[in-house]
Amino acid sequence: MSEHLHHKLSVIHRSLLHGKLPRSLSWSDALELIGHLGQVQQHGGDEFAFVVGSKREIFKAPHTHELGLDEVSRLRRFLKEAGSEAAPSELAQPRRMVVVVDHHAAHLYQDRDGSRPQDQGTIQPYDPHGFHRHLIHRKEAHYQGDRVPEETAFYERVAKALVSADEIVLIGHGSGKSSAVNVLADHLKTHHPDVARRVKAIETADLSALSEPEVEAIAKRHMSAGV
Repeated sequence: MSEHLHHKLSVIHRSLLHGKLPRSLSWSDALELIGHLGQVQQHGGDEFAFVVGSKREIFKAPHTHELGLDEVSRLRRFLKEAGSEAAPSELAQPRRMVVVVDHHAAHLYQDRDGSRPQDQGTIQPYDPHGFHRHLIHRKEAHYQGDRVPEETAFYERVAKALVSADEIVLIGHGSGKSSAVNVLADHLKTHHPDVARRVKAIETADLSALSEPEVEAIAKRHMSAGV
């Protein structure tokens, strides 16, 4: 973690626990803070599970990109009940994420301490018409372009799950614009450039046969020492 980010999160953490309650707090800062104190898990839609120690609570991503006073107050209560008194050195521990993605799903893995990446769940496209099951794309369903309508929201949900990551490795299959991993990378560059800058590598692999030890090996090739 950069010194600037470390300082920013430490200030936010101290303010939430002991200082004057901020009237608002950006959602991205909240995700980064919880990601370094514990875990942020995609729960479904705009809902995220914040996990610190044995404490787990659901928070919803705000429409304005900022948590209002009531939610900031709830976050303070959550941190105090979780016994969150992390020292700066603990906040400085990098959060590493691996995404294995195709057009059907994105599987998320997290590595915080050099152990095998832990499965953090799966994000799937909203697919009410079964386009993905039948491999039908938008142009075959009388839409303009070559993607099903739900895919933009799919990649945005993946992007939100990566906001608090310091180092990211993307793994997919295929190449060119039709590859889901490249679509995700382009989405990050366009809509979340701060997240895109933390992508360490984009790998291609046979996802049908990819095992968790192989995911771990790919991550270790690209992430900083200590993975």
